[in-house]
Amino acid sequence: MTEAILSVGVVAKRCGVKISTLHFYEKQGLIRSWRNAGNQRRYKPEVLRRISVIKAAQRVGVSLEEIKQAFQSLPESRTPTVADWQQLSKNWQRLLDGRIAYLQTLRDNLTGCIGCGCLSMSSCPLHNPDDTLGTSGSGPVILEQAEQDAAVYGLEKNR
Repeated sequence: MTEAILSVGVVAKRCGVKISTLHFYEKQGLIRSWRNAGNQRRYKPEVLRRISVIKAAQRVGVSLEEIKQAFQSLPESRTPTVADWQQLSKNWQRLLDGRIAYLQTLRDNLTGCIGCGCLSMSSCPLHNPDDTLGTSGSGPVILEQAEQDAAVYGLEKNR
């Protein structure tokens, strides 16, 4: 049985992306194609999974560079196996666990003082009187401290 060959239009439609996105992913080294005799791009079916993983990862804030690094663990010369994808997943687990912990901290603390210096919340005078936390750093100091505390408990966020 011969392996299916997909055109750029079929891949774009099936993955829900623009053709220009496929060209961009290819320039970034995230996917590969080849040219047929008519100089048209062609893809192996496995590219559908790669693009789907790219879209899912981007949706949770994984950068294209992080995705590219993860894809480097996948074989170039053959279709990735279940074991290949499991290894990639294992490598991302700490990264995703850290992001989940940070999002939970954000969700749980956004309605209170986060130490940003705005002093607009009723709890700010208790947690950050006269913006004393401004001397500790920039941005949402309390929120960032919660992230650092999460790292102490093994939920380190990889940036």
